[in-house]
Amino acid sequence: MLMRGPLMARRGPGLLGAAARTAVVAGTATAVSGRVRAHQADRAAEQQAAEQYEAQQRYLAQQEYQAQQSQPPPPPPSERVVDQLERLVRLRDQGVLTDAELAAQKARILGEG
Repeated sequence: MLMRGPLMARRGPGLLGAAARTAVVAGTATAVSGRVRAHQADRAAEQQAAEQYEAQQRYLAQQEYQAQQSQPPPPPPSERVVDQLERLVRLRDQGVLTDAELAAQKARILGEG
């Protein structure tokens, strides 16, 4: 029977315990590192998506602005239309046209009917 004396007292966890502790620490470090890396990748993807959305919104706003700028202003009423309306008013004043006939001709000329 072997007896352990004061010289043979254990001072630490031993070789097996140290190996187990190292394995636990390494495994924990690997898991934490993996989660950190995944979190960073998620944040990078979110930031990229936000930047793409902002770029798309700027592009759409620019396209809308250019579309508004490229539309010609509405043309002023032509003198011919004004002349026709004045002629119809004169005919009504002379009694050739009734108010109803004047309104019908005016709507036809202005494209209202």
